[in-house]
Amino acid sequence: MTEPGALSPRRRGGSARAAEGRSPGTHADAPSSDAPARTVRRRPKNRRAQIAAESAAAFGAHGYHGVSMDDIARRLDISSTALYRHFPSKYALFRAELLRLSGLALRAVELPEEAAGWTPRQRLEHVLAAIVAATIANRPTAALARWERRYLEPEDLRAFSDQFAAAIASLRARIGEVRPELDGHDRAVRAVSIYAVISSIGDHHATVPAKTLAALLGSLSWAVVDADLSGPRTAPRVRRTSDRAPLFKHELLLHRAVELFHERGYPNVSVEDIAAAAELSSASAVYRYHRSKSDLLVAAFRRAADRVSAAIRPATAAARTPAAALGTLIELYVSGSFDERALTFVYYAEFRHVDQTDQVTLRHLQQLIVTEWARLVVAARPELSLGEARILVHAAFSLVVDLGRTFGDDGICPQDTVIGLLETVLLGRPLPH
Repeated sequence: MTEPGALSPRRRGGSARAAEGRSPGTHADAPSSDAPARTVRRRPKNRRAQIAAESAAAFGAHGYHGVSMDDIARRLDISSTALYRHFPSKYALFRAELLRLSGLALRAVELPEEAAGWTPRQRLEHVLAAIVAATIANRPTAALARWERRYLEPEDLRAFSDQFAAAIASLRARIGEVRPELDGHDRAVRAVSIYAVISSIGDHHATVPAKTLAALLGSLSWAVVDADLSGPRTAPRVRRTSDRAPLFKHELLLHRAVELFHERGYPNVSVEDIAAAAELSSASAVYRYHRSKSDLLVAAFRRAADRVSAAIRPATAAARTPAAALGTLIELYVSGSFDERALTFVYYAEFRHVDQTDQVTLRHLQQLIVTEWARLVVAARPELSLGEARILVHAAFSLVVDLGRTFGDDGICPQDTVIGLLETVLLGRPLPH
C-alpha cells in the first residue's frame, strides 16, 4: 500500500525514463521539440492609431455610408468587439478623421518664429508648400473633407468648419501681404481657389512623380495668386429655373432628385421623397421612368458628361489655336455649371453611390473628356506632360465646384472671375478679351 501522493514503482520507472531523455533544466511539462509552437497574438501598442488609419482609408475609398464597423474589423483582421474597445461607433472614427484633417489644415498655415524676418512672398511660399505637402501626404482621404463633411453632427461640423475657415482666413491674409491692392473679396476667392485646386488630387487617380506633383501644385497656386483678373469680359448668362420652359415629367423627376441629393446627400433621400418632390402620386410612379434611385443618379451623371463631351469637337473645329479652343470650352463649362450648380456638386459628391457597372462606364467617359482637354493644354503649353495636364484639368473642374459651393450667386465670384481662374489654371494666365 502506498502513501498518498507517492508514485508506484511502475510510474516511477516511467517517470525516470522520461527524465533521462530530457536535457538538464527542462521542465517536465514543456512540449517536445516536435510539437507545433503556439502562436501568441499580442495586441499592438499602437492599435488605436492603426484602427484610425485603416478606417480613414476605408472611408476615403468608399465614403462614410459605404463602410461598416465589420468592414473595418476585417481590414484589420480583428473582431468587432476588439474594435469597439477603442472606438464606440463608426461615427466616432469618421469624426476623428475629419477633425484630424481640419487640424492639419490649420497647422499648415502657421508660420515659424523666424518668419517675422521674411518677405511677404517667402511667408506665402512657406504656407503654400505646407498645404501642398499635407494634402499629398493625406491624398487618400482628402476627398472626405470636401464631400463627406455634411454627415458630421452639427456641433462637430461647426468645429470642422471653424478650423477650415480659420485656415482660409490665414491664407487670405498672406495673399493680402503679397497683393495689397486686392480687395477682401478677391483675396477670399483666391484663397478658396488655392485650396480647391490643391485638394482636387483627392478626387482622381491621375499620377505623376511626387516631386513633380508638389512643384505643379505650387506653381499652380502662385498662378492663382498672381493672376490679373481685372479685364472686362462678357460671360454667358445663367439661365435661372424661372427662365426655362416647363419641364416634361421625366425631366422634372430628374431635376428634383438631383436637388434632393444635393441638399441631403444621396443616402438620406428615399424614392418616396423624390416622388413627393416631383408631385407624383406614389413612389411606384418613379419606376415608370427609372429602374431605381441609383438609375436616377446615373441618368443625371450621363447628362452632365454628355454636355461637356459634346462641346469638344465644335470648339476645336471652330478655334484657330488650342488656347482659343480651351477658352471656348471653359466658357461653356462654367456657364453650364452655374446653370446647374446642384448637378455639378452631386457629380463629385455622390459618384460612389452609382452601381459598379455604371461607374466603369462613367469613369471611362470622364477619362476621355479629361484626356481631350489635357491634349489641348499640352498643345498650348508644350512644356507640360500629358500627365501634368490631366492634373490641371481635374483642378479646373474642381475649382468650379468649390467656388460655387462657397460663394453661390452672391456676386462675390461671378462667372467672368471663374472663367479667368480656369484659364489661369489651364493656360497659366487669363486669356485676353
